[in-house]
Amino acid sequence: MDYIDYYKVLGVAKSASDKDIKKAFKKLARKYHPDLNPDDKEAEKRFKEINEANEVLSKPENRKKYDQYGKDWKHAEQFEQAKQSQRQSRRSGGSQYRGSYSQSDFGGEDFSDFFGSMFGGSGGRRSQNVKFRGQDYNAELHLDLKAVYTSHQKTLTVNGKNIRITIPAGVENGQTIKIKGHGGPGRNNGPKGDLYLKFIINNNTNFRRDKSHLHLTVEVDLYTAVLGGEITVDTLDGKVKLKVKPETQNGTKVKLKGKGFPVYKKEKQFGDLFLTYQVKIPQNLTKEQKDLFKSLRSLNK
Repeated sequence: MDYIDYYKVLGVAKSASDKDIKKAFKKLARKYHPDLNPDDKEAEKRFKEINEANEVLSKPENRKKYDQYGKDWKHAEQFEQAKQSQRQSRRSGGSQYRGSYSQSDFGGEDFSDFFGSMFGGSGGRRSQNVKFRGQDYNAELHLDLKAVYTSHQKTLTVNGKNIRITIPAGVENGQTIKIKGHGGPGRNNGPKGDLYLKFIINNNTNFRRDKSHLHLTVEVDLYTAVLGGEITVDTLDGKVKLKVKPETQNGTKVKLKGKGFPVYKKEKQFGDLFLTYQVKIPQNLTKEQKDLFKSLRSLNK
């Protein structure tokens, strides 16, 4: 297994702050995301490397292990246990191996080779029986608000393979789900890691979402607001007709029950749609219209 410089993958210095690493990851993840680079194997490979690098460097504990043990950072605890065994062995008159362990101590020797030798050499049965779980992957999936109004299936490319997942209606912006067994491969027949998929919901509608509720500002012309009437309002489920009461004031709020957003993983349950009426003052009035308004004003004196 070749050593991968995760700092180089993200284009940051080894002294980079957590904020720098997060910023670099987001920038590269957007650039090489499979949805933006369909059928581009090189972009797919880079996206995978970027996720691996972020998985390690974005978590202080993982980063510390990586800085010390390189590509075998996931086995840091086993290395520490092995070092402890060596110390105990020296105290009891056993192995005389001396020295501290870091990546530079072994030259071109693979860490996994050294790890195997500590448990009885490259042919040692004990090392062959130790199973290691694969690395977890993190990815972002960008969707429009209308796309998560209904449950639907989507095909993703993970590790060069297409997997089909069901995206439940009502998924939240920033919500993360785990797709078991679609992370990195295990070692010594160990289980695969998992894929953690974070949803980024882009709202390009006029609605404001608050969990399962929606909010919308609706214009009402002055004459309808004063005299009452009927208006047509857009919802994510189609158009609805509403009756406006006479003398409706600007800022009046109306609730349409069940016309909001689906409740996550609760079939046929919806939030409400809250409308705020914005009375529109007419412009470019004719002289006759202005005279009529003046007459109305005089009647109220």
